[in-house]
Amino acid sequence: MLNLVIIILLSIISLSAAIYAVRAKKLVNAVVASGVISLMASIVFLVLGAPDVAMTEASIGSGLTTVVFLYALKQIKSKGEKDDD
Repeated sequence: MLNLVIIILLSIISLSAAIYAVRAKKLVNAVVASGVISLMASIVFLVLGAPDVAMTEASIGSGLTTVVFLYALKQIKSKGEKDDD
C-alpha cells in the first residue's frame, strides 16, 4: 500500500514537471524539469524493485543527459555572443 502511495506521488510530481517543461519560457528551466522527470522515474524503478534500472536511469537519464543539454545550451549562447561582435 505504501509503495502505491509513493508511486502515485512521484507520478504527480513527474506530470507537474512535464507540464512545466512544456510551458517554461526559459530553455534552461525546461532542461532541469526534464532532469527532474528522469529522477522521479529512477525512484519509481527503485520502489518497484529494479535497482539496476534505477541506477542506470539516474546516472544516464537524469545526470548525464541534463549535463550534456546544459553544456550544449552554454555553447550555443557563447557562439551567439561571438557572432554578434
